Amino acid sequence: MSTSDNAYGFDVHPWQLRWRGLDIDMLGRTETLFALSNGHIGLRGTFEEGEPVDHPGTYLNGFYEQRGLPYAESGYGYPESGQTVVNVTDGKIIRLLVEDEPMDLRYGRTEEHERVLDFRTGTLRRSTLWTSPTGRTVRIKSERLVSFTKRTIAAIHYEVEPVGEDMNLVLQSDLLANEPIPTPGNDPRLAAALDQPLVSDLATCRNYWGILVHHTKRSGLHMAAGMDHQIDFPDRADTFIRADGDLARLTVAANVPEGTRLSLTKYIGYGWSARRSVPALRAQVDAALAMAMETGWESLKANQAAYLEDFWRDADIELDGDPELQQAIRFALFHVLQAGARGQSRAIPAKGLTGPGYDGHTFWDTESFILPMLTYTVPAAAGEELRWRHATMDKAKARAAELAQRGAMFPWRSINGDECSGYWPAGTAGVHVSADIANATGRYLRATHDEQFETECGVEILVETARLFAGLGHHDVNGHFRIDGITGPDEYTAVVNNNIFTNLAAQQNLRDAVAAVHRRPDLAQQFGVTNAESAHWEACADDMVMPYDEALGVHQQCEAFTLLGAWDFEASRGKYPLLLNYPYYELYRKQVVKQADLVFAMYLFGESFTPEQKLRNFDYYYPLTVRDSSLSACCEAVTAAEVGYLDLSYDLLVESVFTDLHDLHDNVASGLHIAALAGAWMDCVAGFGGMRDFGGNITFAPRLPTRLEYLSFRMTVRDSKMLVAINKNSATYRLLSGPDIDLAHHGDKFTLTDGTPVTMPIPEIALREPPKAPPGCEPYRRQM
Repeated sequence: MSTSDNAYGFDVHPWQLRWRGLDIDMLGRTETLFALSNGHIGLRGTFEEGEPVDHPGTYLNGFYEQRGLPYAESGYGYPESGQTVVNVTDGKIIRLLVEDEPMDLRYGRTEEHERVLDFRTGTLRRSTLWTSPTGRTVRIKSERLVSFTKRTIAAIHYEVEPVGEDMNLVLQSDLLANEPIPTPGNDPRLAAALDQPLVSDLATCRNYWGILVHHTKRSGLHMAAGMDHQIDFPDRADTFIRADGDLARLTVAANVPEGTRLSLTKYIGYGWSARRSVPALRAQVDAALAMAMETGWESLKANQAAYLEDFWRDADIELDGDPELQQAIRFALFHVLQAGARGQSRAIPAKGLTGPGYDGHTFWDTESFILPMLTYTVPAAAGEELRWRHATMDKAKARAAELAQRGAMFPWRSINGDECSGYWPAGTAGVHVSADIANATGRYLRATHDEQFETECGVEILVETARLFAGLGHHDVNGHFRIDGITGPDEYTAVVNNNIFTNLAAQQNLRDAVAAVHRRPDLAQQFGVTNAESAHWEACADDMVMPYDEALGVHQQCEAFTLLGAWDFEASRGKYPLLLNYPYYELYRKQVVKQADLVFAMYLFGESFTPEQKLRNFDYYYPLTVRDSSLSACCEAVTAAEVGYLDLSYDLLVESVFTDLHDLHDNVASGLHIAALAGAWMDCVAGFGGMRDFGGNITFAPRLPTRLEYLSFRMTVRDSKMLVAINKNSATYRLLSGPDIDLAHHGDKFTLTDGTPVTMPIPEIALREPPKAPPGCEPYRRQM
């Protein structure tokens, strides 16, 4: 398929991200965009030669170093230590010397250069034609992958060809620990600096094989990195390997005739543990490398492509009318898969494993944005992440007890399950994260009927979070159930009473817990849930407060929100994000919204609002939301589509899906915004597809904006795999495999059976003029 250049350096192609040419100033951005991961190992898209580099990065999910959290004044219950993801031993490096001249794209002439991230093969390919300062020209080709099928393995195939003459070439294949990394700036979204975080335990080598084992100074975690090689050279080569402390290096020197190539395939294995010994970790990596060598490069590639073929068969989104948007959506789906595919009961960080932003922490983003996509496309990955949450249950219970609460209080931000937020108004007070985890658990159970997960994890998550909210709130003198002194998703309005999102999330949590203990009385008895306790949960849910402003005819994001002072949006034009330009004290006292809060609640808990309420609420809150958070656009897009602002919804989808490709927040160098990328799925499926799952009942209300002619998506519910195809006038539903399933289309119920597609008309809707965004916060417009 032909490609065409766009305004941002990439060719437009439905299945690839291709960058042609060299722009040193864009290294940080492209290193992130071209990152490879499988949820366990993450490699930033740095050049094999090691330099030039903006931010070297190799990450292992869950591997971190502790650091102190400084406070001007300490307080009871403040977390004492934070956690930062560690840039572990780098195995990507394959240095090249051409007649003693180091290959470095900053010097000499780069005649040709391109990189291709392929969404179907799961590899990053690179081709470079480079002439050294002394006038010698070589062509370099490389391809790398992080294996989805062999989760402890990454591999690189690297080859260099002399052009115009015979040449002496040297390859140096490294394992390098404690690489220098740039000092972060003052942006709180960046990671803390770690100085030499790894301490050497073992360095050994033989033949083409080497291994390094290290531990962290404070967290006490151990990790091992190993490498082995297959070398193909035209005649003979001299090889030498060494390993010492932080460096293992294989050197290959050869005279390579013109018209031939020096090729090296490098297999890299990783393992880490908080408990296993150095010999055990070495043995694990030894075994992984032996397995990779036995499998071989071509088979690893074939297995990678087969894995992705299965993924796209179950998860692809196809559209007609916007080729660049098509590319961006598949880019988004691919990176969400990379973030969560093989985490194996680990967290999914907000940046995935693509960069050090947010210190590598996971937030509520995972359960509220990422898991909905995975639940309906790769449900096993969603289940594994929730198993990680359950594995931290003891920490969540201890945190609740520390704060004088019952049940489980999960952390606002964390790597290992301990709270790492040092700013409690936007951290500890954001208790909705516990309900978000419970709601993701309920959604997963309804969508999969995973009885083993329910028994081992699900019911306990629902029970202990229900206990938290039943204790956090109270019935007032009027019999209403209130949850006071908390912070909702909007971090510009902190420590409030009765945030609607939190109240509705807690209400859903409580009802799911009641249903779970009634469904599983054996587990209710195991966790000590009495009939009186479950009846109390039910009463709390039924009596939940939903603040409403009768005069304005809108819900209040939190109690008295509509009475706060007006924010001067004109004065703050050009000063976004506001958190970097205004004190929180000023933000907290005004009607200004960082990220969609009530608007997101109207999607997740839509049955609690009438259509008329949704429209009035959207019209009120959209002009107050500055979208300083990358999470806002996708939330607003779904509700905008539902209330009839289809073209605005399209614009907001574009903003969400191009957050990283076009670096809209000017921080993609520190990692991708995985939740915003997952939001692109949400916008297509829940926005234009109108998909809702309330109580396990799957319904659709599809409609397309004027700029799209066709949209289709695939999803899985309780082993039923389906395809939904939408055009301007109708939608067709097709069951691809699995049992029959009951659905609804714009309120009309039907049963989808194998081999019998159902086509139904899309009712007309009155188009409305949407409200205006705050000045300076209009939806992103591409240069087409």
